[in-house]
Amino acid sequence: MHKVLIANRGEIAVRIIRGCSDAGLDSVAVYADVDADALHVGLATEAYALGGNSPADTYLNVPKLLAIARRAGADAVHPGYGFLSENADFAQAVQDAGLTWIGPSPESIRMLGNKVSAREIAVRVGAPLVPGSNGTVDSAAQVRAFAEEHGLPVAIKAAFGGGGRGMKVVWELDAIEESFDSAVRESVAAFGRDECYVERFLHKPRHVEAQILADGNGNVIVVGTRDCSLQRRNQKLVEEAPAPFLTADQRDLIYTSAKAICREAGYVGAGTVEYLLADDGSLSFLEVNTRLQVEHPITEETSGVDLVLAQLAIAAGDGLPVSEDPVSRGHSFEFRINAEDPGRGFLPSPGTVTTFTVPTGPGIRVDTGIRSGDAVAPQFDSLLAKLIVTGADRPQALRRARRALAEFEIVGLPTVLGFHRAVVDLPSFTGPDRLGVYTSWIETEFAEQLAADSSLIPAVPAVSRRTITIELDGRRVALGLPENLFGGLAQGGAAAVVASIPKVDPAELRSTMSGTVVKWLVEAGATVVEGEALLVLEAMKMESTVVAHRSGTLVGLLVAEGDAVPVHAIVAGIEA
Repeated sequence: MHKVLIANRGEIAVRIIRGCSDAGLDSVAVYADVDADALHVGLATEAYALGGNSPADTYLNVPKLLAIARRAGADAVHPGYGFLSENADFAQAVQDAGLTWIGPSPESIRMLGNKVSAREIAVRVGAPLVPGSNGTVDSAAQVRAFAEEHGLPVAIKAAFGGGGRGMKVVWELDAIEESFDSAVRESVAAFGRDECYVERFLHKPRHVEAQILADGNGNVIVVGTRDCSLQRRNQKLVEEAPAPFLTADQRDLIYTSAKAICREAGYVGAGTVEYLLADDGSLSFLEVNTRLQVEHPITEETSGVDLVLAQLAIAAGDGLPVSEDPVSRGHSFEFRINAEDPGRGFLPSPGTVTTFTVPTGPGIRVDTGIRSGDAVAPQFDSLLAKLIVTGADRPQALRRARRALAEFEIVGLPTVLGFHRAVVDLPSFTGPDRLGVYTSWIETEFAEQLAADSSLIPAVPAVSRRTITIELDGRRVALGLPENLFGGLAQGGAAAVVASIPKVDPAELRSTMSGTVVKWLVEAGATVVEGEALLVLEAMKMESTVVAHRSGTLVGLLVAEGDAVPVHAIVAGIEA
């Protein structure tokens, strides 16, 4: 290998570019129109435009990617994570074009990337499992039948999904139809496939996983374990390595079953075998991610193994970097810094990053594809950066994390920094004897604190300000005012200021985030009740619903399927 095309964007593209540089390889970046000035474009040896801005036109467009590989003279392709990273057809197309695919074989991706066949492999090797459907489900009726047999809650999952996209947890039978439809839509939008399956959902489980490396000759090592229990919308927010508070038996079962699954699938390269750990201590196989994980840096920090270099070496035929499972050293946390508003249910919040100042110091690493002045596009993932903090042990890593999070500054759009600062002080997360969080902890136990925390109040659009000097009680002071209020004063004092404040019609139904309209759930003229879901929006590959702010009659639908709407935009009215 001499030149690697990176079929991705953002921080993972930057990470792989740097890995190629360390390995003495040239790198080829690709970019959507909106990413023309992105960090990964400037860092690569060379870069080529994909033309367009939607995922389908750019990072999911196989013919364009292969054409650029030929034009650039690349002899290998690294898919990163997300997009086409777990697409067996893309891996096959890369190999058919005479290029080296940096990842597992197309056959392994099909077996393990398909959650249904992955379960079958897990059964064959004796890995622990919860009840699930026998193959994919083609309709909501099949999901209902499974729920009636095995009980609620159940999880509807994209068979080719990952990262929580295309996954819906159903707690009531009446919610099955819409949940199934939503899971299919998210799966198609994120992965280009609509197959789903269903399995029994474990209540309040931890999420633990094993990072593996395999050379395809039966040699498989577990580089380390991770805990990824702090999630919202089934997507991880905080990860740590090694997974804390595991018994020796639990750790041994994870190591042995993860290796057995990968050997059975003839696995090559880096991958992650994921499990749910129930309250009673039982483990259940969840899935295999046939790619590099977002949280891979914490395993690098605690194992001493550079996973990107290992991927490159294995693809080049050089084998595993070490012959035995590394012994974990120290403790590491990763905090995903997303453009999301915790005060509004972690809604995606695209915009422009006006200030981006990262922390420094011992044990601090920041992986990012963002700089000050960069725009965060609504059609792509909300991840801005990853803060990785490592210490000699878990308590020291937590102390360093508090300091680093306090130093991290991002201005211009809402982020989850405030959430992370709160979490690292909570006994449920920092306790010395057990981990008190679980995969739905944010939406359940932490929801009340989220709503009450003044540091996490909903963000409002930035308003330009002007400063004037006034005399107050004989003292000269500077007074800063929003531009519209300043204009009102200039035109005639307080009365003009009051007149400049827009009146709000209580009937107005407004969007809760910027996004694209997926569909209306009710028709104009329908009677709705407060809290009822009315409109589905999609942004950054995730769906969210707009609910009725009061009871009444839905009137004046102003947006339709496919329309782009900004946050707080009026989308309809509800007449009392």
